Amino acid sequence: MDVSYNKLWKLMIDKGINKSELRSLTGIGTNTLAKLSKNQQVSMDVLMKICSKLNCDISDICEFIKEN
Repeated sequence: MDVSYNKLWKLMIDKGINKSELRSLTGIGTNTLAKLSKNQQVSMDVLMKICSKLNCDISDICEFIKEN
């Protein structure tokens, strides 16, 4: 099963936040941001930080995609 963070990027656009601002706001590192950009798995701690700072639920920032 793959993960997609497209919902996160759309939410950031809606809130007027860019990737640098997301890093500053959440304290995540550049490597973690690169993983998010490549739709790679990140820790639940990272997802919780993002949700906390963007005042949203985990389903608002990511979704799982079934492999065919």
